[in-house]
Amino acid sequence: MTETALTKMKDRPSNGVMKRLTILGLCAVCLAQTACVNVTAPDKPIVINLNISVTQEVVYRLDGQAKNLIQSQPGIF
Repeated sequence: MTETALTKMKDRPSNGVMKRLTILGLCAVCLAQTACVNVTAPDKPIVINLNISVTQEVVYRLDGQAKNLIQSQPGIF
């Protein structure tokens, strides 16, 4: 080989460097094409109407002797 051919081969980047540069170039193209998303707050406040009905039912049973005691002595409680 001639001396100029050898110096040209020495000046060329290696295969691994070329792969890295290609990947970086592709990444730059992909990043340049991404969409921009804007998030803004609404002008009016958000209103949530919660119509909740809460009912509670208490069921109690008294023993027969306790029932008779309460009826016979109403001032016990």
